[in-house]
Amino acid sequence: MTEQAVAQGRRDFLKAGAVLGGVAAGGLGLAGSAAAANATNAAALPLPEYESWDATEIARLIRRGDLRPGEVLEAALARVEARSVINAVAVPHFELARAQAQALDGAGKAEREARPALSGVPFALKDLGVALEGTVTTSGCAFFKDAVADHDSTLVQRYRAAGLNIFAKLTSPEFGQTATTESRLFGKTRNPWNLEHSTGGSSGGSAAAIAAGVLPAAHASDGGGSIRIPASHCGLFGLKPSRGLIPMGPRALEGWLGLSAHNVISRSVRDTALLMQLSQGPEAGTRTAPPTSDLLAALAQTPRGLRIGLFVDNLFGAGVHAECLEAANRAATLCAGLGHHVEPLSLAALPFLEMAGGMGIVTASGMLHSVRAREKALGRAAREDEFEPLDWRSMEKARTYTAEQVLGARAAFDQAGRVLDEVFSRYDLILSPTTAALPPKLGDLSLDQPFESFVQHAILASPFTSMFNISGLPAMSVPLHWSADGLPIGVQFAAPYGGEARLIALAAQLEQAAPWADRRPPRLG
Repeated sequence: MTEQAVAQGRRDFLKAGAVLGGVAAGGLGLAGSAAAANATNAAALPLPEYESWDATEIARLIRRGDLRPGEVLEAALARVEARSVINAVAVPHFELARAQAQALDGAGKAEREARPALSGVPFALKDLGVALEGTVTTSGCAFFKDAVADHDSTLVQRYRAAGLNIFAKLTSPEFGQTATTESRLFGKTRNPWNLEHSTGGSSGGSAAAIAAGVLPAAHASDGGGSIRIPASHCGLFGLKPSRGLIPMGPRALEGWLGLSAHNVISRSVRDTALLMQLSQGPEAGTRTAPPTSDLLAALAQTPRGLRIGLFVDNLFGAGVHAECLEAANRAATLCAGLGHHVEPLSLAALPFLEMAGGMGIVTASGMLHSVRAREKALGRAAREDEFEPLDWRSMEKARTYTAEQVLGARAAFDQAGRVLDEVFSRYDLILSPTTAALPPKLGDLSLDQPFESFVQHAILASPFTSMFNISGLPAMSVPLHWSADGLPIGVQFAAPYGGEARLIALAAQLEQAAPWADRRPPRLG
């Protein structure tokens, strides 16, 4: 890409208002009382073993009768309180979860074995894009702070059918519109690896809770990187599925014209595989979706001789941090050592500037649509003081967009899909950094700042992740590297449409070759 094209790209990015929606080991560096609050050792909390278990193991122990649902829920809630400095819980549903656990606690062997796969396992939802009947989902926005759901989302129905015990909604920036988790409504969610740094966003509450040992896995969503960026910044595993694989309904079957997808962030690959296995597949009204696959079987299918293209260019022209490049190059070396073939790849054929501009149009229009529906429900107009400044700015611009611009954005998305499908006719996977920068300081990506300063950080957050939202392809961030200062750095792998089993198989292979489960923020125990 020429310098002239890069400069024009930045101007187009600013003009379009593309905020990349949904983009969505030396101690914690704490001071004063915060240090005392967060340094609580796991051994001083209920069930010290809890933090070494993933959701799959917790479910097994409950089914065997070695662990009661109420006991494990209280272990999770004790960690919410002990590690409250990370500020991951937006909307608590503690008593609702306690009632569910109490109803399960007295079950005998036959009843336990007849229950769903994840019966009694503690879980939490992201405070964005999902509905749990009778509870509030705020979307991180003051205008929605009292928005009580009158139904369960299809995905929540499937989580409940699997037996998960939902005890909270976890923090998100307003409408998931930035790659950090900070909002006027709930404040700053802090990265357990260093409390002065961001968790990433927009599923930062989910990532923070897992990294802090509160949960082994949690719901997350991704409209431009919002699963993979927090997973990268918090040393976790996060997979954004193919467009249409995980249900988005029932009220709307696509988020942001297909940019957004739901799934989870987890510590273990098998937890992600299990939760996807239990939640994937079409819902009523679905017309286009990838085929489902046996993701649990993929865990045991060691991949051989994959053709992997290594892509390391920031298409915004803003460069890539040396340690992010090192992470990708080390992952390439690891993959080669496992018998895969890795070679450099160019994606210059992507219409990247049109893609980025279209993303801004679609995400801003999606916000405006949600706000207008809420205005109708409340019978009053939204006020500027109820929103983050950058989101209000984006919605004001959205009022000027035409249907032709929205359709043009979708056409750019489709063209990106065609280009990447052609690449995947030659490669099995694309390997890249997850982000172009290390976990940023809190405030760098806040929605409460001038747009011109915000965008300088935004173009480092999601140049690698957003292209796979735009094209609808699956991609995952794998925690394979840590910076010299002890901050996690994820590496991204992307696959063809419907290629989740290929990603899960490789992730399981990498997890065995370069284990990460025992790498924890050192002062959390």
